[in-house]
Amino acid sequence: MPRSNAPRRPVGRPPVTSREQILTAARALIDEYGWEKLTVRRLASEIGVGTTTLYSHVRDKEDLLFLLIYEYAEQIPHPELPDEPRERITTAAVAIHDGLAAWPWAAEVLTTDGFIARLGDSFLWLVETILAGVVDAGCPREEAVRIFRSIWYYTVGEILVRAHTRRRKMDEQDPTCLNPYFGNADGPLRHSHLAAIADRWAALAGQDTFAQGLRAFVDGLLAQCLTQTPGAPDAGAS
Repeated sequence: MPRSNAPRRPVGRPPVTSREQILTAARALIDEYGWEKLTVRRLASEIGVGTTTLYSHVRDKEDLLFLLIYEYAEQIPHPELPDEPRERITTAAVAIHDGLAAWPWAAEVLTTDGFIARLGDSFLWLVETILAGVVDAGCPREEAVRIFRSIWYYTVGEILVRAHTRRRKMDEQDPTCLNPYFGNADGPLRHSHLAAIADRWAALAGQDTFAQGLRAFVDGLLAQCLTQTPGAPDAGAS
């Protein structure tokens, strides 16, 4: 019987592992168990390859997470930008918020300063838009960095609070609680303003006021910057 000239793969050798296959499997593990439980060893087992094979694609867990975030961040749509600097800043920040809100674990990974250098051009375009808006409003570039960091902290904080609240939903049907949101089972709330609003607190706190709060925050940051910058335009000017 004639022998085939086609090369034969050694028995037991795993199929070629692609970057797309790695990232798809990693996303599935994160969705099921959370990003904290993701390890290179666990991912290799999920794909069905050796850990050494996976290390030829990623350096470590952090590298894997940033690859995932890089791929995701590149898909965040670029909004149409208004002319007014304050509105440009707000529009770009809302786009970052809305993009990461669907992947709150990514916001948690990005809480370390220095993350920007690990992201791609699409996300950096949004960062550039915020910096340019601050400069166009009359602030120096050094102040633009500080303002961006403040906006970033506010944005990430809002995303994480809402994500953690969803994961740890309080039992509003608990009969032992006079007010389930505050968990005061021993008697009425002693603080008058809290007592007056306690029964509506959960509904009010659950409202999406990010964009409204962001605009007020940006206005305050720019006003503070402009009062400290010699020769800057009036903080109230558009």
